[in-house]
This record gives sequence, structure tokens and C-alpha cells, in this order.
Amino acid sequence: MSDAPAPRAVDPQRAARILPFIVGCALFMQMLDATVVATALPAMAQALNTTPVRLNIAITSYLLAVAVFVPISGWAADRYGARRVFLAAIGLFALSSAACALSQDISQLVAARVVQGLAGAMMVPVGRVIMLRTVPKHELLRAMSFLSVPALLGPIVGPPLGGFLVTYASWHWIFLINIPIGILGILLVLRHVPEIRDEAAPPLDLVGFILSAACLALLVTAFEGIGHGSFAPPVLAAIVAGGLACGFLYGWHARRAAAPILDLTLMRLPTFAISTLGGNLCRFAVGATPFLLAMLLQVGFGMTPFAAGMITFAGATGALLMKFVAAPILRRFGFRQVLIVNAVLTGVFVIACALFSPSTPAWVMISVLLVGGFFRSLQFTAVNTLTYAEIDSGRMSQASTFSAMAQQLGISLGVGVAAVTLNLSMNARGASQLAASDVIVGFIVIGALCCASALSFMRLPRQAGEQLQ
Repeated sequence: MSDAPAPRAVDPQRAARILPFIVGCALFMQMLDATVVATALPAMAQALNTTPVRLNIAITSYLLAVAVFVPISGWAADRYGARRVFLAAIGLFALSSAACALSQDISQLVAARVVQGLAGAMMVPVGRVIMLRTVPKHELLRAMSFLSVPALLGPIVGPPLGGFLVTYASWHWIFLINIPIGILGILLVLRHVPEIRDEAAPPLDLVGFILSAACLALLVTAFEGIGHGSFAPPVLAAIVAGGLACGFLYGWHARRAAAPILDLTLMRLPTFAISTLGGNLCRFAVGATPFLLAMLLQVGFGMTPFAAGMITFAGATGALLMKFVAAPILRRFGFRQVLIVNAVLTGVFVIACALFSPSTPAWVMISVLLVGGFFRSLQFTAVNTLTYAEIDSGRMSQASTFSAMAQQLGISLGVGVAAVTLNLSMNARGASQLAASDVIVGFIVIGALCCASALSFMRLPRQAGEQLQ
């Protein structure tokens, strides 16, 4: 009886060259999904008998699920093999996308989005771990820069494609398009990605996972409740207290656990801590801007989803253009100077969206979004690379897990802050229907928070990130 044929060996050098694009394929699915949902939100709300602002739970439930489950992604990659987990995550993401398309009401949609978030939590962080352990550190800046090229095609294609599908077909198709992309991703992983596994991986920190998940879930739920007024004050206070208590208990647990699920000692590294905290304020714009633009252009100005999508794709186009010049800019001016100045520029262009009106020419809006996307992309390329400047190879899994959790939490809070701002503005006017003036307030708040991140980056040493250049 003959043995089964051995799997084809993967060329490590070829894998290192192509890995950024394979992980980018996973990011493409995530970003396409996020931008398509934001564009389709008003139409989906009408179909599901709810309001567009309330349906933002379809976005935040996904982002929260990612933040909750990301902490176990590093452990799963070490325990079961990064390649195997990456493949399973891509498959689950495609299947849960189909479940979203089949949803008949908001509760079914939220449930499917939570499963999609679980898949996303395993997919992108594990793919990043594979890349970080394969690509040499001196090539990391270039790899991080080109990692997002396929992913940025999602925001470019997403708004016009989502608008076209919603306007001329139905919102269900915005989820079904993930299925062929997922199949392509699986084929690429099988062909090019090597298996990476830590045979000495510690057991899962189950207590830490439960405490960190409860902390994040309770605090984000409370934040959502503030915006929608869905909880009585005593209930809201209890939820906040429970979230803070779980966070305190996790901190106490992490100091005593041999292998905590979130390694808080990483925050003792200056570049990691500042990149994480300052970068998250900038990431508010990532979550909030597509949501606010959909509200402004479709609800405020009465545009069709397709017309709105043809305008909002400009921001992603600017982001894609930046990827080709990010590395030379960072080498010329250094990480610290770029992050400080660019944080302000990024925030200013978010605030500039508050000046849009129904009479604003389309080319003006496209130009503002194009330049704003250019600066926003430079900011995230710099932050995402600098995060790992002081991390040795033995802690890459922990650092990637912590950073991915913080990133998703920042994006989720960005959507939450935007929704809370819209609701507070509506309440101040005594209105129950969203107006363009409410969205303008949202852009100003998000832009101001983005500018404020410059204060965090000022704490970076002048030589920060030199080893990456």
C-alpha cells in the first residue's frame, strides 16, 4: 500500500516576497466588506425596518467581535499552526458572509456579523504573524507598505460597487461578493504560505480571555447605549462598572499569569505604547469616516448609494497612491516628525468634510477625500511599522495580537463616537430624524480627536524607528 503524496514544499524566499499580497487578500475582504456595508447602510436600514444610525450596530458588532476574539489568534496560530488557522479563518469569513446575505432581520444580521468578526479576528492577525516571522526586519517597512496595496483596493472598489449593487440589485449582494475572493485567498495560501508553529506554545490563558473579552464587550456596549439611550441610567452604570471591574481583574491576573493572553508588559516599550495609543486616536477616522460620509451624502444630501459611492472611493484612491511613496518620506523625515505633522493634516482633512453641502461640486469633494486619504494612509503605514520596531522575533505573536486587538477597538470606538455624536446632536435639536448638520458635528469631533494624537507622538524619541530604515 503506497503512502499518500507529500505536500509540495514552499519556497521560503518566494513566500517572503508574495506574503504581503496574500495577507493583503485577506485584508481586501475585510476592507471591501466594511466599506460596502457603510455605503449600503441606509438601504439596509429601510429593508430591515430600522434607522441608519441604529443599524450602525451591524458595523460595531463585527468590529467588537474582532477585538474580543483577536487575543486568542496568536495562541491559536502557535498551537495549531498559523497556516492552518489562516485557511480556516478565510473559509469561515466567506461562509459567514453568505449568512449575512441570508439574514431576514437585524438580529440575524448581527449574529452573522459576530461570526464574521470571529473569522476576521483569526484571519488578518494570523496572516500578519506569518509575514512578521518570514520577512526580515530590514525589509519590514517595504513589506508593510505593500501589504495594504491589495487591501486598499477594497475601499476603492467597495463604495462604487456597493452603491451599484444596492441601487440596481439588492443589499444582499454586498456580502456574497466575499465568496469568490475567499476561494482565491485559500488557493493562494495553499500554494505559497509555509506552516509556522510553536511546539512549545503555552496553554490558553482561559481566565485572561474571559476577563479581557468581558471588559471590552461591556464597555463598548455601554458606549453604544449612551448614544442610543437604550439603557436606564442604573443599568448603564452597572454595565460600565462591570467592564471596569473586569479590566482591573485582568490587570491583576496578567501580572501573575505565566503566559497572559494579552501581554501588558509590551506597553513598557516606548515605540509600541505610543504607536498603540496615538495610532488608535487616528484610527477613529478609519471607522467613522465611511459611516459619516454615507450618512451625509445619502441621508443628508439625498444621493443614491451609487452616486455617493462614486464620490467616497476617492479617499481610498489617495491611500493607494501614498503606498508607493511612504517609505521614501519616512526615510527622509523620520517617523517622529512625520507622525506629528501628518496627524494634524489627517485631522484637518476629516474636518474639511464638514464644509460639504448639497451645492458643493463633486470634484471638490473628491479632491478633499483624495488628499485626505493620502495623508491618512501615510499615518497608518508609519504607525503600523513603528509598532514592531522594538519587538524581537520571540514576542512577535504577542505584539501582533495586542496591536490587532487595539486597532480593531480603535476603529470600533470611532464608529461608536460618530454614532454617539450624531444622536447627541439630534437630541440637542429635539429631532428624531438625522440631518446634515448632525453629521457635520460628527466630522468635527472625529477630526479634532485625530489632531490630538499628535500630542502622543511628540513623546517619541527623535531616533524612533531608525532600525527599520
